[in-house]
Amino acid sequence: METFSLPEFYAPWPARRNPHVDAARVHSKAWAQQVGILDAGSIWSERDFDLHDYALLCGYIHPEAPIPELNLMTDWNVWAFYVDDHFIHTYKGHQDRAAAKQYLDRVLVFMPVDLGPLPVPANPMERALADLWQRTALEKSTAWRKRIIESTRRLLEAFLWELDNKGKRRISNPIEYIEMRRQVGAALWSADLVEHAMFVEIPERIADTRPIQVLKDTFADGVHLRNDIFSYQREVVKQGELTNAVLVIERFLGTDTQQAVQLVNDLLTSRLEQFDHTVATELELLFDEYQLTVQERANVLTYIRGLRDWQSGAHEWHIQTSRYHTGQVSKRLSGMSGLGTASLQFKKASLRGMTGFKTYKHIPYKKVGPIKTPEFYMPYTASISPHLEAVRQHSKAWAREMGFVVDASLGSTEFLWDEHAFDSSDVALFCALAYPAHDLATLNLDTYWMAWTTYADDYFVEMFGHKNDLEAAKVLRARMWKLMAVNPEPPAPLPSTPIERGLMDLWLRTAKALPLSAQIEFRQLIDEMFESWIWELSNRIQNRIPDALDYVDMRRTTGGSYFILFLSPLVQSGRVPIEALRTLTIKQLSNAAADYACWLNDVISYQKEVEFEGEMHTLMLVLQNFLGCDVAQAIEIVNHLITDRIKQFEYIVENELPFLFENFNLDSQAQQLVLNHVADLRLFMYGACLWHLQVDRYKEKETRRSIHYQVGSKPFHMESGSFGASAAHITPRQPTATAAVAPAAGQKPFGVSHLFPSFLEKPSSK
Repeated sequence: METFSLPEFYAPWPARRNPHVDAARVHSKAWAQQVGILDAGSIWSERDFDLHDYALLCGYIHPEAPIPELNLMTDWNVWAFYVDDHFIHTYKGHQDRAAAKQYLDRVLVFMPVDLGPLPVPANPMERALADLWQRTALEKSTAWRKRIIESTRRLLEAFLWELDNKGKRRISNPIEYIEMRRQVGAALWSADLVEHAMFVEIPERIADTRPIQVLKDTFADGVHLRNDIFSYQREVVKQGELTNAVLVIERFLGTDTQQAVQLVNDLLTSRLEQFDHTVATELELLFDEYQLTVQERANVLTYIRGLRDWQSGAHEWHIQTSRYHTGQVSKRLSGMSGLGTASLQFKKASLRGMTGFKTYKHIPYKKVGPIKTPEFYMPYTASISPHLEAVRQHSKAWAREMGFVVDASLGSTEFLWDEHAFDSSDVALFCALAYPAHDLATLNLDTYWMAWTTYADDYFVEMFGHKNDLEAAKVLRARMWKLMAVNPEPPAPLPSTPIERGLMDLWLRTAKALPLSAQIEFRQLIDEMFESWIWELSNRIQNRIPDALDYVDMRRTTGGSYFILFLSPLVQSGRVPIEALRTLTIKQLSNAAADYACWLNDVISYQKEVEFEGEMHTLMLVLQNFLGCDVAQAIEIVNHLITDRIKQFEYIVENELPFLFENFNLDSQAQQLVLNHVADLRLFMYGACLWHLQVDRYKEKETRRSIHYQVGSKPFHMESGSFGASAAHITPRQPTATAAVAPAAGQKPFGVSHLFPSFLEKPSSK
């Protein structure tokens, strides 16, 4: 942990200052005294309060707010900073988790959706919140209240995660850190308040769409990554905090502090560029798709202006406030103060946004040659289904019936698989490894879904990707939605292609066993997979390598992981409260498992996708573009991430699930369902690992066969499937007869984690 100089920040939007800051200062201090935040013995002195100048922060982040609204937003931010500091002071040092949870549980009691009566506040935090909720919620819709309550709930969950990590001196892996920092840093919560400050609301029907979620996530990442740079000395060095991106990068990559700061700043720049890219390329399409009115469109644009003001204003405040200043930072900023400091800092730095153009300079089909497959960490063993051979036969017969597998000699002009291509994919093997205990009928259905998903992915790229036909892809997505009819909707249209026949057949087989609410959610997940493929197609048309974090967020969807995992008995049983299933704990388990499978695919399928198919949606290419490293270094980084994700999975099982059981008072049967889900996810990762190392479909020889295969006059191109693979250089251990999936004492994994050498070190002179 070293001192460092501030980097040159990218500032795409100018900061503006609200003219009512002085009035807000007077109001906020009086309010803080009234609710007890500045009582004798408080964690803040009056001098601390003045120096931190939260009214100035709100004056910058809400430059258009009239006096009453600026006062309200200032009070909210005073409350949020007070809760953060009070939590650190009172609970983190003493690691009193029970008391901490009791303190945080009281927060949501004072935020009722129905605006019902509130309990009697017992401390300054509760008195302040009771006042704020009554002044805020009355003016907003029920949908908005639910959104900010959910953001607050996740914030409180993340507080306990942060406390637990500090108690164990545990530093997160980078992906876990970003996902949890979005919650614990309160920026997503602040994004909800922006709607109030700007006197608008996001239309409920688009609130959960990808573009709006990306705008919120990039906003949150920008706010937090910037704060992590400014707060490193105060929070990491002085207070011993571990929730800091600079520290996470230092430890993960083995860099010094200055290098880590620069990488965090590069990531900050990329996220701000992604924000503007989303506005420029996705917003109008969203407006048209959901047929927003003129007023609704204006409201969304006003909201975006509010997010930009918040982003630029927060930076200006970080420079001017003493909350994060250290001697090092003060020296760097000496001679500059007042409004406009940021723009002076950025005259040179603003050119940094030009680096975003490198994301458009990718050369498709560039020869990369075979790669050396690393040793993947896999600590589990399992049995293989005794029904494998039967399922292979049944799935091939089903694929023929649907039209996936067609005799090439027939001269069909449709994109298709021949029997050899189907066999080389061997999706039945994946399902036999991932679901070894399923009976024959269930395993058949599992395999049909996997075959359809793989075929659909290939079909999508072949029919639309090589032609850059975005409109036709959207038509297909709309057709898919109608085929998954949910009562009392109109009957589905008749399917006309293999991909449509396959989906309709599977939907009818699967949906009939699901309650209506589950049918709706399941259809939504499948639709989101198609939407993610359209996102890939859009990037392909632009020849744009995606932003690193946008890629990570989307990869689970492009691989179909979410909808595949949806059919888990845990989700369908109804015995575990939906609130428990929506916790960050359960979400992180699913995300870690999905990341393991998808990133392992990215490594093994690299040559096939990049060299032979002109693909750019692979984590190695994304990292090469972002970090400026070569492919071998990118593979090491990805493998390091893969290992960390599966270790994080086991950490959650051991350390976080017991709290989940306790918090929701789960009975033994419900607990067993959760533990069974854990076992299923282990099997999913195990199956993905072993399958990738066994199948032939994506090895170089098979790829070359696919490329040169002709059906009539049409080249038969094969695109990577949901769990595609290329050459594998490791002979894995064969499945054992062990039924249980669990790390065995003293058991050797397929490979071991490498000590990760920093690619940022200067090359040897030898």
